[in-house]
Amino acid sequence: MDSAPIYLDHNGTTPVASEVAEAMWPYLTEHFGNPSSTTVLGRRARAAVEEARERVAALIGAQPDEITFTSGGTESNNLAIRGTAALAVHRVAVTSSVEHPATIEPLRGLEADGWRVHRLPVDSEGRIFADQMPEGPIGLGTVILAQNETGTIQPVAEVAERIHAAGGVMHADAAQAVGKIVVTVDELGVDLLSIAGHKLYAPKGVGALYHRRGVSIRPLLVGAGQERGLRPGTENVASIVGLGRAAQLAGDLLSTEPGREATLREELWERLAADIHGLRRVSPTTGCLPNTLMVALPDRLGADLLDAAPAIAASTGSACHSGVHTPSANLLAMGVEPDLALGALRLTLGRATQLDDIRRAAQAIINAWHALGASSRRLQEPAGGSR
Repeated sequence: MDSAPIYLDHNGTTPVASEVAEAMWPYLTEHFGNPSSTTVLGRRARAAVEEARERVAALIGAQPDEITFTSGGTESNNLAIRGTAALAVHRVAVTSSVEHPATIEPLRGLEADGWRVHRLPVDSEGRIFADQMPEGPIGLGTVILAQNETGTIQPVAEVAERIHAAGGVMHADAAQAVGKIVVTVDELGVDLLSIAGHKLYAPKGVGALYHRRGVSIRPLLVGAGQERGLRPGTENVASIVGLGRAAQLAGDLLSTEPGREATLREELWERLAADIHGLRRVSPTTGCLPNTLMVALPDRLGADLLDAAPAIAASTGSACHSGVHTPSANLLAMGVEPDLALGALRLTLGRATQLDDIRRAAQAIINAWHALGASSRRLQEPAGGSR
């Protein structure tokens, strides 16, 4: 039986922490009540949901009544963007040119409805030029806090200040950031902030939206009024409990785990750079998620290299459709040459990653690099990157 690969795709998803699974189990079995019910079981479920709300709020420096539970980051982004747009007076939105599709697509919907969307350009590290705001009033600002491919941390606080000065509401997609770095809503100055459970060792299918008191948004769904009417439907109690426990765990680890992962990330980079001629570091050395290393390998396809290195599980910076490889639009926006962008690998570490994993992963990539010849490439229009 083959051994499990070294998992370096934690920005894609994280495993459910054992403590999280343990906390969830009673709410999948004996504590099955509907939290809207007045029965003993219902009250127990309601208490569990509210405890989870407190834990999520504590992780980001919010108040519990500012947390709305959702099905994940995509729903949170849609609720923030479309819910704000429905009430906005000024039909102008500001975003970045390196967003995730969960932001890109709702904004395209606004454009189809007559909105003007201004996309801020980025520098060679993928960091936006926050001073290149459009003139005049703005209805909405929405910027990814930590870019999902490169790990670049954006100057959200500076953008928020400018958006507010122009009369707008500020949202941050923090799916990749929460649990990996310290995130405090007041320091960021955001009105809305999205969280995805499966990025911080909670299960898939649960997330949250921070919604600052006094900021109005319109719900996307209507129903019985759960979650203060912003997200009606019977709550996913077990997963919400899991998200709460995951938030608590993340808070406990934020003083030590980011530094540990950053040290391992640098070890990985140094080992790869020492043996692969022409290797380019796409992720910035500072202002970056501590677990994230995106590199671009010249004269190789990232997909081919991963195929040749089955000992690791990681992601590329490109998409493949009908045999045609497409470089990441985010990397192109950073000025990375299309051929080089096709050789991008996203290597993202997690809590279980150890030094021996880094050593073995680096050697597997180096061996695959030497084993492969230069790959033939067929390009097409860029596609969105993976979350």
